[in-house]
Amino acid sequence: MFYDWANSAYSTTVMAGFFPVFFKEYWNAGLSAVDSTFRLGMANSLASLIIVLMAPVLGAIADSLSRRKAMLFGFAFLGILMTAGLSLVGQGDWLLAAMLYVVSMIGFSGSNVFYDSLLPFVSSNDDIDRVSALGFSLGYLGGGLLLSVNVLMTMHPPWFGLVDNISAVRLSFLIVACWWAVFSLPLMFLVKEPRQNSSGRPEHYIGQGFVRIWHTLHEIRALHNIWVFLIAYWLYIDGIDTIMRMAVDYGLSLGFEQNSLIAALLITQFVGFPSAIAFGWLGSLFGPKTGIVTGLVIYMVVTVWASLMNTALEFYILALMIGLAQGGVQALSRSLYARMIPENRTAEFFGFYNMLGKSAAIIGPVMMGWIGLMTESSRIGLMSLLVLFILGSAVLLNVEPRAVDPLYAARNR
Repeated sequence: MFYDWANSAYSTTVMAGFFPVFFKEYWNAGLSAVDSTFRLGMANSLASLIIVLMAPVLGAIADSLSRRKAMLFGFAFLGILMTAGLSLVGQGDWLLAAMLYVVSMIGFSGSNVFYDSLLPFVSSNDDIDRVSALGFSLGYLGGGLLLSVNVLMTMHPPWFGLVDNISAVRLSFLIVACWWAVFSLPLMFLVKEPRQNSSGRPEHYIGQGFVRIWHTLHEIRALHNIWVFLIAYWLYIDGIDTIMRMAVDYGLSLGFEQNSLIAALLITQFVGFPSAIAFGWLGSLFGPKTGIVTGLVIYMVVTVWASLMNTALEFYILALMIGLAQGGVQALSRSLYARMIPENRTAEFFGFYNMLGKSAAIIGPVMMGWIGLMTESSRIGLMSLLVLFILGSAVLLNVEPRAVDPLYAARNR
């Protein structure tokens, strides 16, 4: 759970908070709002595409070698290094900023493939919803606490011995890297990963990884409930990730002040802390599918309202609603999928899970940015995300979670 606390500093301060603002107003100074939004959407989509191509094979290799933790920290170190590098990028150098951001996203997302795959090893089938939700809730709390400090730095630079808010944002990128590194240490030293004997050269496992991915793909397609769930997840997580990554940029396009948008992000973080725990309880009581659908209905309301809003107060209310739904949907999706997969192939199967999530994230930001560019309206671009939540909910309703475990158990006995 401390790794959720650690890397959520990146997703809040960098991905959702300061990077979109700095990218638009500092690294793309003088460029129109729709053009900078398009560039940000392309950067997010490129990072997602690379993860899509890498994640499943890396997961299969990690399972073969029982090296989930080693690969987790390899990707985490990459993300930490690139995040620190953002503090050195000069004004107007948007291409270098975008490149460092893309590679940091690869590190962040790649490490999450292996982090998610450890979930079945630290929880039982009875408490997996609660454990997954608690991890997300601590992520919201940790990310929100650090973001609060970073916001204070930008609002009152002299309090921290800084010249201006630009210096504060640069320092924030460096602090996030340090936070991510330090709070990853409990996972590194205290979580035990089941080990298996392995032999052979690395290239042998690379080839074996491709073979296992091919077999897993055919196996997933034969398992109706897993396949249907992954299609639903691919649809609705696209909308969620796009809103998370593009919300601040969207607010700037509507003319809202930077401080108002960051305050709204803080609301999301601190509401998300108790809400994720509540959704874990809801999943345990009524089933994870019910909790996910409830969260997606909230997102539909948010999307429609956001496309019509005109005031910062409305943005705050929407931030509160997102905080209620976001962590719960993510946590219950992870725990529902973890119930369906074999324990000795978690990294491989979560490679597919994350692959679908990131392939969806290729479409969402580009769709929002492209439609906004063509219509010259960020509001219409945002409204296009509504179809993803509607279709995702409709497909998810066809999943029968209780039928999954016995089916898979019989095939993997």
